[in-house]
Amino acid sequence: MSEQTDPRDDYEHHGGFPVYEPVKAGPNYGRFVEALRRLQDLAVSTHAPDEVIDRAIEQAEALGDLLAPHRVPEGRSPAGFNPDLPGRGSLLMLPWQIEKFDEESVRSRGVFRLYHRGGNGAAHGGTLPLLFDDLFGMVVHASGHPIARTGYLHINYRKITPLGTELVVEGRVERVEGRKIFCAAELRETDGTLLADCEALMIQLLPGQP
Repeated sequence: MSEQTDPRDDYEHHGGFPVYEPVKAGPNYGRFVEALRRLQDLAVSTHAPDEVIDRAIEQAEALGDLLAPHRVPEGRSPAGFNPDLPGRGSLLMLPWQIEKFDEESVRSRGVFRLYHRGGNGAAHGGTLPLLFDDLFGMVVHASGHPIARTGYLHINYRKITPLGTELVVEGRVERVEGRKIFCAAELRETDGTLLADCEALMIQLLPGQP
């Protein structure tokens, strides 16, 4: 009987992914991202008169013109590479702060903002898969497995997920079957009340697989 190998022995295997070197954010990058997040919140929660909207358009377009000359290829921006910042400095990810990152589990803490509102003071149901999917990517990395793509997410919505309330999400690897990494996670209020749980299949990439 042949000896089975632990997929974690091949940690540096990235499929077709480049091996990106983390880009450290400058001292004001966190403030920059938070300013943009505030604009996202305001964009979905205000009803300004036309003259204010016209001024906002001019200023937003001017900001775009200011930043456009500094666009860089994938992997060269600090967005997504700074675990000390909420959402690792990425506007796409929810602005949650990692507080545990090891082989056992990954845990982060944060709030759903106005930008994530679905209706009646609740987080949009579609924002929870983003939270869990991003978490499982970190879980795979923290547990020492090579890069994997999401095979599926199965989410149980147990209670309404509120806006503006500090919540905690924690996930872990449950078992590994070859290239298949089965993960699980829970989203809870700080008193332990379960809001949602998720099961996921993450599949390790083959050499050259994008």
